[in-house]
Amino acid sequence: MSDSSSSKEFAMEMTSDAQVFETEKLNSKGGTDFDARDMEMLGRTQVLNRNFRFLSTLGFACTLMSTWEIALMTSLYALLNGGKAGLVWGYLIVWIGYMLVFASIAEMASMAPTSGGQYHWVSEFAPPRHQKFFSYIIGWISVLGWQTGLASLAFLAGTMIQGLLVLCQPTYVFENWHGTLIVIGITAFCIIFNTFLAGRLPIVEGTVLVVHILGFFAVLVPLWVLAPRSSPSDVFGQFANLGGWDTQGLSFMVGLLAPVYTLIGADSTVHMSEEVRDASRVLPRAIMWAATINGSMGWIMLITFAFTMGDILDIVDSPTHYPFIQVFYNVTQSLAGTSVMTSILIVNITSACISTVATVSRQTWSFARDSGLPGSHFIAHVNTRLDIPLNAVLVTFFITCLLSLINIGSSVAFNAIGSLAVSALLGTYMISFSFLILRRINGPPLPSRRWSLGRYGLAINIGAVLFLLVVWVFVFFPTSVEVTPETMNWNVVMFFGTMLFAVVYYFAYGHKYYQSPVGLVRRQD
Repeated sequence: MSDSSSSKEFAMEMTSDAQVFETEKLNSKGGTDFDARDMEMLGRTQVLNRNFRFLSTLGFACTLMSTWEIALMTSLYALLNGGKAGLVWGYLIVWIGYMLVFASIAEMASMAPTSGGQYHWVSEFAPPRHQKFFSYIIGWISVLGWQTGLASLAFLAGTMIQGLLVLCQPTYVFENWHGTLIVIGITAFCIIFNTFLAGRLPIVEGTVLVVHILGFFAVLVPLWVLAPRSSPSDVFGQFANLGGWDTQGLSFMVGLLAPVYTLIGADSTVHMSEEVRDASRVLPRAIMWAATINGSMGWIMLITFAFTMGDILDIVDSPTHYPFIQVFYNVTQSLAGTSVMTSILIVNITSACISTVATVSRQTWSFARDSGLPGSHFIAHVNTRLDIPLNAVLVTFFITCLLSLINIGSSVAFNAIGSLAVSALLGTYMISFSFLILRRINGPPLPSRRWSLGRYGLAINIGAVLFLLVVWVFVFFPTSVEVTPETMNWNVVMFFGTMLFAVVYYFAYGHKYYQSPVGLVRRQD
């Protein structure tokens, strides 16, 4: 045998051994052969442990969305713009529309189960000459949406605590800086679960799923048993226009912001892809089950709330700032009972913050891994002892603390952050779905996936985009037709200001260093 032939055989053996070693290394992180194949196809190295199974992933998605809890917390906006009927029917319409969104995301998650999510999908499915730019912009929007979403969620939990204090201690004065301190405290608590207890996070998520479901009945049953009932015609047929809009229809559309915010987060588990075992199969199933379970619980809770709240005008001006707390007290006539029922929501929303910290940090880490952010090298570092992107977690905590300071100067400006999170995430869905539609129509064929929409895929994607386009416009509307600094929705200024910064940063600096994920992809189909 010639030296040349021997060298070739030796090289082939070394390559084979290297591939076996790489597969063993991936499996040592808890992944399956499918996970190893997906990571190789995506051009990524497995650096995080795959600790999440189906139940813990489902628990993660359900608790992060906390649909029935947030439906109660954001009900004020829908009651002012739509009334009881608007609250109930608006939620149902948005839920149906969101099912199209969840289905579209589930299929893409099966095609490319990566923590990058939307910005990776845009990188693959956009026309080649536009892939890098749009992927970069979507990466910025996604990071913006999730970072502000975490601050908004922690703020809801903090202000609920303040609302309960107002009810139980009438001498307590609702101060903005109190809310800021509580937000920082809640986020710090969540950071502990995402650092020192990160290995236990899947167990925590499965346990919290049980609390999420049991808490639902713990709130629902007292309302069913103790509260007087409104008539079905009042609940399902009486709309209200307390925002002063020209028509009832316009008022109803503006009120859709409440259910849109309630059901946001379809991509939450996607950003945990690289920590889910058998991700290309588990993720789509968890996404769709979470949408079905949470959506059902949210609608049942809102129907119950509408039947038991009494007169709208008696609760919208509650000193607690939350109509549902006032309803709990009106129904139970007990401070202790109200405190217990409200505490269930506080605990569940705090649990949602734990999940959200994980999602936000992974999304931020993934984009930094592709050099998309300032300080990417620092943010993308993975702590090998904890097997988590520790720096991304700490950066997330720092950003939330900074955002919470806005509330001290202006609660109006901080409230805009909540709608900013919605507009940003909806924007990422619309753009990624649009490029997916173009790919379906113009080719080449979509990548293989283990969970497919089949022949209905194009119709579902188009339906999702049309739904998102409509609700996205109304996300920017103010709370009432009489626009003042207090009722102005500053979301539009913050959103397009951030987008302008991202575009300028891309052409000035980002395009030199950003590595579009499509450049790493090596598909065989």
